[in-house]
Amino acid sequence: MKIRKDDKVVVLSGKDKGKQGKVIVADPKGMKVIVEGVNVATKHQKPRRQGENGGIIKVETPIYVSKVQLVCPKCGKATRVGHQIKDGKKVRVCKKCGAEV
Repeated sequence: MKIRKDDKVVVLSGKDKGKQGKVIVADPKGMKVIVEGVNVATKHQKPRRQGENGGIIKVETPIYVSKVQLVCPKCGKATRVGHQIKDGKKVRVCKKCGAEV
């Protein structure tokens, strides 16, 4: 999976198409990511402790990684991710401008 935590991504399809956000959680096993402010669902929550408030809260739900694309920090465009070996380490690079991600 080429998307990691704290990457800035853009949504390619679905009800939130075109929205950008930061990846909060990346789940490589399930091939899903949770993006800030994207795919928001309402959840009814009961108060668990005394004095705690219950109510309806908004929660970001997972989205398939194939529906998001990385936004390059240098050129600011949605791009595919490539790999290069620099100084014996494998690094991610932008396919459009060649900058290290």
